[in-house]
Amino acid sequence: MGQLFMCKKYELTDEEIVIGFHKLYRIRALKDFGNVKVNELGGFIEDEQNLSHENDCWVCDNAKVFDNAMVFGNAKVFGNAKVYDNAKVIENALIYDEARVFSDVRVCGENIVAGNTIIWGNANVYSRTKISPRVSNNGRVQKMCL
Repeated sequence: MGQLFMCKKYELTDEEIVIGFHKLYRIRALKDFGNVKVNELGGFIEDEQNLSHENDCWVCDNAKVFDNAMVFGNAKVFGNAKVYDNAKVIENALIYDEARVFSDVRVCGENIVAGNTIIWGNANVYSRTKISPRVSNNGRVQKMCL
């Protein structure tokens, strides 16, 4: 019987912060991948369910991903961005600056969510989109919007 081994790309460090009832830990890269180098410090996550060990996804700077939120694929969350609740950031999406993505939002594709953008509710952001205003409730942003 063969065993499946997952090669971890990061670890949780002892550096922690608390947001509400959530304790988040800074991450550290265990290997080189994408633009990330071994031992490079990343942002903060609550636990390993928040950031996939597969592909090149990463959380860096002072960005925070917590609660049931997930970042996977080649997505990046950086700056002071926050992704939380049940939000999903996938594929090649970029969330940065002071952006906040939460509730049941899905951001995927070649998207950029930046500035002071707040996206919440059941919003779905697809395709090649750059967002800096607010998208909420059951909003659906598709195709090529700038």
